[in-house]
Amino acid sequence: MSAISQATRKRLAQQALFRCGYCLTQELVSGVPLTIEHLLPRAKGGGNEEENLWLSCRLCNEAKGILTDAVDPETGEPAPLFNPRRQHWGEHFIWSDDGTNVTGLTPTGRATVSALSLNTEFRVCTRALWVEVGWHPPE
Repeated sequence: MSAISQATRKRLAQQALFRCGYCLTQELVSGVPLTIEHLLPRAKGGGNEEENLWLSCRLCNEAKGILTDAVDPETGEPAPLFNPRRQHWGEHFIWSDDGTNVTGLTPTGRATVSALSLNTEFRVCTRALWVEVGWHPPE
């Protein structure tokens, strides 16, 4: 499988507004380069075509692994994980009033929040610091 070019990574970063497709962590704010995410994991037949790629933070990428769906904790039913290339974040998620927690609005949103552990104590505490200085949540 061919490597992903720097030009492709640059295009992905611009398309993703330099933030994680799942938790919206901004690359510049985190100080850690975002990783290239395979929406359909390579282990499940996904390739390096640009339409199968997006950016994600390391925490989201590692939590997602080879998952493409997860259980919606509200219904107990399986739901597809959020696809940041094809779906709009605001239709599936909302920020808590204080901007530190991600709430899933749909089965896909809730399954993604749960499977990717978007509200761990570490993430929430980090976001609280970013909120305090006006860097979060992103618009």
